[in-house]
Amino acid sequence: MATDRGTGTPPLLVLEKIRKILDCFSVAYPEPTLREITQRSGLHTSTCQRLVHNLVREGFLDRNADRYRIGLSLVQWAAPGTLGLDVVQLIKPILQKLCDETGETACLYMRDGAFRTVIAVAQTRHIVMQLFRVGMVMPLHAGAPGKIFLAYDSAARAELIREGLPRHTEHTPLDIDVLDEQAEQARKQGYSATFEERYEGVGSISAPVFDHAGELATVLGIGAPTQRVTANDVGRLAPLVVAAANEASTALGYRPSKVLDSPTQHRQTSRS
Repeated sequence: MATDRGTGTPPLLVLEKIRKILDCFSVAYPEPTLREITQRSGLHTSTCQRLVHNLVREGFLDRNADRYRIGLSLVQWAAPGTLGLDVVQLIKPILQKLCDETGETACLYMRDGAFRTVIAVAQTRHIVMQLFRVGMVMPLHAGAPGKIFLAYDSAARAELIREGLPRHTEHTPLDIDVLDEQAEQARKQGYSATFEERYEGVGSISAPVFDHAGELATVLGIGAPTQRVTANDVGRLAPLVVAAANEASTALGYRPSKVLDSPTQHRQTSRS
């Protein structure tokens, strides 16, 4: 008999089936039908129907016409688990893993008005490096992390317009329309890659980290000298950054939507 690797006890198959049902709900797709739950969970129709009806009766799910959503009771039980979550503590091991995989400095950012602040760093071991340190404040409009904030944080654009767009290098974007285009590209790609916007000879690749409510929680990325990382390396490094950001989102309780029969989305890389 199989056992749970964490406790050494045999797994309860009914709990596994319930988990598959609950995994069908997400912020992006909160109210699936019973048919959709059956398809997405992969459970037998009669088994899924019986479990869903019991979950409704116990308050785990609520029903509205032919659609279901996470029940209020389950939300109330889950609330204490979100208290005291230390984002840095949860994501720091992922940051270090990204540093090890790419060989470059990995950083975590939070937005403060029209600026972004480094809240965690995993420093590269290369002798030639761009120094990042916790507490470092940088402009929002220059560098890849800022594009992610502009893409997923609705308040970031207004803050940036209020502060202004000072030039840092000849590559710094000074036009809000250009920044809007870069933010849209970041949304389509799932990441942003920029070079020499804040400092000459420095590039960065960043991706969004979402919380359990599907909101942008923080931005994760790498920074490196352009003598080691150029636009030609984006195709190799961006998937690693995106994978790390996805892992961090999962650690914060985020679950992406599961869309049936959706076409494969191809990510594109480009120098921005």
